[in-house]
Amino acid sequence: MKKEALIYVAGHRGLVGSALVRRLLANGFKNLLLRTHQELDLTDTNATQLFFKEKKPDYVVLAAAKVGGIYANNTFPADFIQENLAIQQNVITSAYTSGVQRLLFLGSSCIYPRDCPQPIHESYLMTGPLEPTNRSYALAKISGIELCWAFNRQYGTRYIAAMPTNLYGIGDNYDLQNSHVLPALIRKIHQAKIKSESQVIIWGTGIPRREFLYSDDLADACINLLNKEENDLNDLFNDEHPPLLNIGCGQDISITELAKLIAEIIDYKGEFFFDISKPDGTPRKLLDTTRINSLGWHSITTLKKGVEYAYQDFLKSENSK
Repeated sequence: MKKEALIYVAGHRGLVGSALVRRLLANGFKNLLLRTHQELDLTDTNATQLFFKEKKPDYVVLAAAKVGGIYANNTFPADFIQENLAIQQNVITSAYTSGVQRLLFLGSSCIYPRDCPQPIHESYLMTGPLEPTNRSYALAKISGIELCWAFNRQYGTRYIAAMPTNLYGIGDNYDLQNSHVLPALIRKIHQAKIKSESQVIIWGTGIPRREFLYSDDLADACINLLNKEENDLNDLFNDEHPPLLNIGCGQDISITELAKLIAEIIDYKGEFFFDISKPDGTPRKLLDTTRINSLGWHSITTLKKGVEYAYQDFLKSENSK
Protein backbone atom coordinates (compact mmCIF):
# COMPACT_ATOMS: atom_id res chain seq x y z
CA MET A 1 0.00 0.00 0.00
CA LYS A 2 1.10 3.53 -0.68
CA LYS A 3 1.24 5.67 2.45
CA GLU A 4 -1.34 8.07 1.00
CA ALA A 5 -3.85 5.30 0.17
CA LEU A 6 -7.37 5.92 1.46
CA ILE A 7 -8.12 3.04 3.85
CA TYR A 8 -11.61 2.48 5.25
CA VAL A 9 -11.63 0.60 8.56
CA ALA A 10 -15.21 -0.50 9.24
CA GLY A 11 -15.68 -0.99 12.97
CA HIS A 12 -12.73 1.15 14.04
CA ARG A 13 -13.93 1.46 17.65
CA GLY A 14 -14.06 -2.27 18.27
CA LEU A 15 -11.30 -4.50 19.61
CA VAL A 16 -9.96 -5.38 16.15
CA GLY A 17 -10.66 -2.10 14.39
CA SER A 18 -9.04 0.06 17.08
CA ALA A 19 -5.93 -2.15 17.05
CA LEU A 20 -5.77 -1.84 13.27
CA VAL A 21 -6.03 1.95 13.42
CA ARG A 22 -3.21 2.06 16.00
CA ARG A 23 -0.94 -0.10 13.86
CA LEU A 24 -1.76 1.68 10.60
CA LEU A 25 -0.93 5.06 12.12
CA ALA A 26 2.27 3.63 13.62
CA ASN A 27 3.24 2.37 10.16
CA GLY A 28 2.77 5.79 8.56
CA PHE A 29 -0.70 5.36 7.02
CA LYS A 30 -2.46 8.63 7.88
CA ASN A 31 -5.26 8.72 5.31
CA LEU A 32 -7.78 6.65 7.25
CA LEU A 33 -11.52 6.73 6.63
CA LEU A 34 -13.38 6.19 9.92
CA ARG A 35 -17.07 6.35 10.82
CA THR A 36 -18.84 5.54 14.08
CA HIS A 37 -22.07 3.53 14.09
CA GLN A 38 -23.94 6.78 14.77
CA GLU A 39 -22.33 8.39 11.71
CA LEU A 40 -22.87 5.38 9.43
CA ASP A 41 -25.16 2.43 10.13
CA LEU A 42 -23.74 -0.37 7.99
CA THR A 43 -27.00 -2.33 8.20
CA ASP A 44 -28.58 0.54 6.22
CA THR A 45 -28.14 -0.37 2.56
CA ASN A 46 -28.76 3.08 1.09
CA ALA A 47 -26.52 4.87 3.56
CA THR A 48 -23.68 2.39 3.00
CA GLN A 49 -23.95 2.62 -0.78
CA LEU A 50 -23.93 6.43 -0.66
CA PHE A 51 -20.89 6.45 1.63
CA PHE A 52 -18.85 4.27 -0.73
CA LYS A 53 -20.01 6.19 -3.80
CA GLU A 54 -18.88 9.48 -2.28
CA LYS A 55 -15.64 8.43 -0.56
CA LYS A 56 -14.32 5.71 -2.92
CA PRO A 57 -11.73 4.13 -0.59
CA ASP A 58 -8.72 2.34 -2.06
CA TYR A 59 -8.71 -0.40 0.59
CA VAL A 60 -11.37 -1.74 2.94
CA VAL A 61 -10.99 -3.74 6.15
CA LEU A 62 -14.33 -5.10 7.31
CA ALA A 63 -13.90 -5.43 11.08
CA ALA A 64 -17.44 -4.27 11.93
CA ALA A 65 -19.62 -7.04 13.36
CA LYS A 66 -22.02 -7.93 16.11
CA VAL A 67 -19.94 -10.11 18.43
CA GLY A 68 -20.25 -11.78 21.83
CA GLY A 69 -19.51 -14.85 23.90
CA ILE A 70 -21.47 -18.07 24.43
CA TYR A 71 -24.24 -16.43 26.48
CA ALA A 72 -24.90 -13.65 23.97
CA ASN A 73 -24.73 -15.93 20.92
CA ASN A 74 -27.00 -18.52 22.49
CA THR A 75 -29.54 -15.96 23.73
CA PHE A 76 -29.81 -13.68 20.69
CA PRO A 77 -29.16 -15.89 17.62
CA ALA A 78 -31.54 -13.93 15.36
CA ASP A 79 -29.76 -10.67 16.13
CA PHE A 80 -26.36 -12.19 15.41
CA ILE A 81 -27.22 -13.66 12.02
CA GLN A 82 -29.40 -10.78 10.85
CA GLU A 83 -27.06 -7.90 11.71
CA ASN A 84 -23.89 -9.62 10.50
CA LEU A 85 -25.45 -10.69 7.21
CA ALA A 86 -26.67 -7.14 6.61
CA ILE A 87 -23.30 -5.54 7.38
CA GLN A 88 -21.40 -7.96 5.16
CA GLN A 89 -23.82 -7.73 2.25
CA ASN A 90 -23.86 -3.94 2.30
CA VAL A 91 -20.11 -3.36 2.72
CA ILE A 92 -18.84 -6.00 0.30
CA THR A 93 -21.36 -5.16 -2.40
CA SER A 94 -20.82 -1.40 -2.03
CA ALA A 95 -17.05 -1.90 -2.14
CA TYR A 96 -17.38 -3.67 -5.47
CA THR A 97 -19.72 -1.10 -7.02
CA SER A 98 -17.39 1.73 -5.97
CA GLY A 99 -14.33 0.05 -7.49
CA VAL A 100 -12.51 -1.31 -4.43
CA GLN A 101 -10.10 -4.02 -5.58
CA ARG A 102 -8.57 -5.09 -2.24
CA LEU A 103 -10.92 -5.84 0.65
CA LEU A 104 -10.11 -7.77 3.82
CA PHE A 105 -13.08 -9.44 5.52
CA LEU A 106 -12.51 -10.54 9.12
CA GLY A 107 -14.44 -13.51 10.43
CA SER A 108 -13.97 -15.98 13.28
CA SER A 109 -12.60 -19.46 13.89
CA CYS A 110 -16.10 -20.57 14.91
CA ILE A 111 -16.81 -21.05 11.19
CA TYR A 112 -15.22 -24.49 11.42
CA PRO A 113 -17.02 -27.70 12.47
CA ARG A 114 -17.42 -28.30 16.18
CA ASP A 115 -15.47 -31.57 16.21
CA CYS A 116 -12.74 -30.62 13.77
CA PRO A 117 -9.35 -32.34 13.41
CA GLN A 118 -6.61 -30.29 15.09
CA PRO A 119 -4.95 -28.04 14.10
CA ILE A 120 -7.73 -26.70 11.90
CA HIS A 121 -6.76 -26.20 8.26
CA GLU A 122 -8.70 -23.85 5.97
CA SER A 123 -9.84 -26.83 3.90
CA TYR A 124 -11.92 -28.13 6.84
CA LEU A 125 -14.55 -25.43 6.25
CA MET A 126 -18.05 -26.93 5.90
CA THR A 127 -16.90 -30.51 6.50
CA GLY A 128 -19.10 -31.11 9.56
CA PRO A 129 -21.75 -29.70 11.93
CA LEU A 130 -21.15 -26.37 13.67
CA GLU A 131 -21.13 -25.69 17.41
CA PRO A 132 -24.83 -25.12 18.27
CA THR A 133 -24.24 -22.24 20.71
CA ASN A 134 -22.85 -19.92 18.02
CA ARG A 135 -24.28 -21.48 14.87
CA SER A 136 -26.08 -18.31 13.72
CA TYR A 137 -22.96 -16.16 14.00
CA ALA A 138 -20.82 -18.82 12.30
CA LEU A 139 -23.24 -19.15 9.38
CA ALA A 140 -23.20 -15.38 8.89
CA LYS A 141 -19.40 -15.39 8.74
CA ILE A 142 -19.38 -18.36 6.34
CA SER A 143 -21.72 -16.37 4.12
CA GLY A 144 -19.24 -13.48 4.18
CA ILE A 145 -16.46 -15.80 3.00
CA GLU A 146 -18.67 -17.10 0.21
CA LEU A 147 -19.60 -13.55 -0.82
CA CYS A 148 -15.92 -12.57 -1.12
CA TRP A 149 -15.20 -15.70 -3.14
CA ALA A 150 -18.21 -15.14 -5.39
CA PHE A 151 -17.15 -11.58 -6.24
CA ASN A 152 -13.60 -12.77 -6.93
CA ARG A 153 -14.78 -15.48 -9.31
CA GLN A 154 -17.42 -13.45 -11.10
CA TYR A 155 -15.87 -9.98 -11.17
CA GLY A 156 -12.13 -10.52 -10.70
CA THR A 157 -11.85 -8.69 -7.37
CA ARG A 158 -9.13 -9.60 -4.86
CA TYR A 159 -11.13 -9.92 -1.66
CA ILE A 160 -9.60 -11.89 1.22
CA ALA A 161 -11.35 -13.57 4.15
CA ALA A 162 -9.15 -13.78 7.25
CA MET A 163 -10.30 -15.95 10.16
CA PRO A 164 -8.66 -14.97 13.48
CA THR A 165 -8.62 -17.24 16.49
CA ASN A 166 -10.00 -16.00 19.85
CA LEU A 167 -8.93 -12.38 20.31
CA TYR A 168 -8.24 -10.17 23.30
CA GLY A 169 -6.44 -6.90 23.92
CA ILE A 170 -6.71 -3.16 24.42
CA GLY A 171 -10.29 -1.89 24.37
CA ASP A 172 -11.89 -5.31 24.93
CA ASN A 173 -15.43 -5.83 26.20
CA TYR A 174 -15.42 -6.91 29.86
CA ASP A 175 -19.19 -7.13 30.35
CA LEU A 176 -20.01 -10.50 31.90
CA GLN A 177 -23.24 -10.89 29.91
CA ASN A 178 -21.80 -10.62 26.41
CA SER A 179 -17.99 -10.76 26.57
CA HIS A 180 -15.70 -13.57 25.49
CA VAL A 181 -14.04 -15.94 27.94
CA LEU A 182 -10.69 -14.22 28.50
CA PRO A 183 -11.99 -10.71 29.31
CA ALA A 184 -14.82 -12.25 31.33
CA LEU A 185 -12.29 -14.14 33.45
CA ILE A 186 -10.26 -10.97 33.96
CA ARG A 187 -13.33 -9.20 35.36
CA LYS A 188 -14.47 -12.15 37.48
CA ILE A 189 -11.08 -12.81 39.03
CA HIS A 190 -10.39 -9.11 39.60
CA GLN A 191 -13.73 -8.66 41.33
CA ALA A 192 -13.13 -11.75 43.48
CA LYS A 193 -9.78 -10.32 44.59
CA ILE A 194 -11.24 -6.89 45.38
CA LYS A 195 -14.10 -8.42 47.38
CA SER A 196 -11.82 -10.98 49.07
CA GLU A 197 -13.95 -13.83 47.74
CA SER A 198 -12.53 -17.32 48.18
CA GLN A 199 -14.02 -18.74 44.99
CA VAL A 200 -14.64 -17.83 41.35
CA ILE A 201 -17.38 -19.59 39.38
CA ILE A 202 -16.42 -20.50 35.81
CA TRP A 203 -18.82 -21.77 33.15
CA GLY A 204 -18.36 -25.35 31.96
CA THR A 205 -15.82 -27.98 32.87
CA GLY A 206 -12.63 -25.98 32.27
CA ILE A 207 -11.44 -28.73 29.93
CA PRO A 208 -11.96 -27.06 26.48
CA ARG A 209 -8.82 -25.69 24.89
CA ARG A 210 -8.60 -22.33 23.18
CA GLU A 211 -6.01 -20.40 21.22
CA PHE A 212 -5.72 -16.69 22.06
CA LEU A 213 -4.24 -13.96 19.86
CA TYR A 214 -3.40 -10.43 20.98
CA SER A 215 -5.38 -7.92 18.90
CA ASP A 216 -2.35 -5.85 17.86
CA ASP A 217 -0.75 -9.01 16.46
CA LEU A 218 -3.85 -9.54 14.33
CA ALA A 219 -3.62 -5.93 13.15
CA ASP A 220 -0.04 -6.56 12.02
CA ALA A 221 -1.22 -9.63 10.11
CA CYS A 222 -3.88 -7.55 8.36
CA ILE A 223 -1.36 -4.90 7.33
CA ASN A 224 0.97 -7.65 6.11
CA LEU A 225 -1.79 -8.96 3.84
CA LEU A 226 -2.79 -5.53 2.53
CA ASN A 227 0.84 -4.77 1.75
CA LYS A 228 1.46 -7.92 -0.26
CA GLU A 229 2.12 -7.74 -3.98
CA GLU A 230 -0.58 -9.25 -6.17
CA ASN A 231 1.65 -12.17 -7.19
CA ASP A 232 2.29 -13.12 -3.55
CA LEU A 233 -1.43 -13.82 -3.08
CA ASN A 234 -2.16 -15.69 -6.30
CA ASP A 235 -2.70 -18.97 -4.44
CA LEU A 236 -5.69 -17.43 -2.67
CA PHE A 237 -7.55 -16.48 -5.81
CA ASN A 238 -8.84 -19.45 -7.78
CA ASP A 239 -12.01 -21.46 -8.33
CA GLU A 240 -10.84 -24.41 -6.24
CA HIS A 241 -11.06 -22.95 -2.73
CA PRO A 242 -12.23 -19.74 -1.04
CA PRO A 243 -9.74 -16.89 -0.39
CA LEU A 244 -9.46 -17.98 3.23
CA LEU A 245 -6.59 -17.49 5.70
CA ASN A 246 -6.36 -18.56 9.34
CA ILE A 247 -4.66 -16.15 11.74
CA GLY A 248 -3.50 -17.47 15.10
CA CYS A 249 -0.49 -17.96 17.36
CA GLY A 250 -0.18 -21.75 16.96
CA GLN A 251 -0.59 -22.62 20.66
CA ASP A 252 -3.65 -23.34 22.78
CA ILE A 253 -4.44 -23.58 26.48
CA SER A 254 -7.26 -25.08 28.56
CA ILE A 255 -9.79 -22.78 30.23
CA THR A 256 -8.52 -24.02 33.60
CA GLU A 257 -4.93 -23.14 32.68
CA LEU A 258 -6.09 -19.75 31.41
CA ALA A 259 -7.89 -19.00 34.68
CA LYS A 260 -4.75 -19.91 36.64
CA LEU A 261 -2.60 -17.66 34.45
CA ILE A 262 -4.97 -14.71 34.92
CA ALA A 263 -5.13 -15.36 38.68
CA GLU A 264 -1.33 -15.31 38.81
CA ILE A 265 -1.17 -11.98 36.96
CA ILE A 266 -3.92 -10.43 39.12
CA ASP A 267 -2.46 -12.03 42.28
CA TYR A 268 -5.69 -13.80 43.24
CA LYS A 269 -5.22 -16.65 45.74
CA GLY A 270 -8.71 -18.19 45.74
CA GLU A 271 -10.09 -21.33 44.10
CA PHE A 272 -12.19 -22.05 41.02
CA PHE A 273 -15.58 -23.75 40.90
CA PHE A 274 -16.62 -25.08 37.51
CA ASP A 275 -20.37 -24.91 36.83
CA ILE A 276 -20.86 -27.96 34.62
CA SER A 277 -24.53 -27.07 34.08
CA LYS A 278 -23.29 -24.35 31.70
CA PRO A 279 -22.11 -25.12 28.12
CA ASP A 280 -18.48 -25.73 27.24
CA GLY A 281 -18.78 -24.80 23.59
CA THR A 282 -16.41 -26.34 21.05
CA PRO A 283 -13.98 -28.84 22.71
CA ARG A 284 -10.88 -27.45 21.02
CA LYS A 285 -9.99 -24.75 18.48
CA LEU A 286 -6.38 -24.57 17.35
CA LEU A 287 -5.80 -23.08 13.91
CA ASP A 288 -3.32 -24.26 11.32
CA THR A 289 -1.50 -21.03 10.43
CA THR A 290 0.85 -22.45 7.79
CA ARG A 291 -0.64 -20.31 5.03
CA ILE A 292 -0.32 -16.92 6.78
CA ASN A 293 3.10 -17.86 8.19
CA SER A 294 4.33 -18.61 4.66
CA LEU A 295 3.49 -15.00 3.77
CA GLY A 296 5.94 -13.73 6.36
CA TRP A 297 3.77 -13.09 9.42
CA HIS A 298 4.08 -14.67 12.88
CA SER A 299 2.53 -13.58 16.18
CA ILE A 300 5.00 -11.97 18.60
CA THR A 301 3.04 -11.32 21.83
CA THR A 302 3.09 -14.14 24.39
CA LEU A 303 -0.17 -14.92 26.17
CA LYS A 304 1.28 -13.92 29.55
CA LYS A 305 2.49 -10.55 28.27
CA GLY A 306 -0.75 -9.96 26.35
CA VAL A 307 -2.91 -10.69 29.42
CA GLU A 308 -0.75 -8.29 31.43
CA TYR A 309 -1.45 -5.58 28.84
CA ALA A 310 -5.16 -6.45 28.85
CA TYR A 311 -5.40 -6.34 32.64
CA GLN A 312 -3.80 -2.91 32.75
CA ASP A 313 -6.29 -1.77 30.11
CA PHE A 314 -9.14 -3.21 32.20
CA LEU A 315 -7.94 -1.33 35.29
CA LYS A 316 -7.73 1.87 33.28
CA SER A 317 -11.29 1.44 32.00
CA GLU A 318 -12.54 0.72 35.53
CA ASN A 319 -10.79 3.77 36.98
CA SER A 320 -12.27 6.03 34.32
CA LYS A 321 -15.87 5.17 35.27
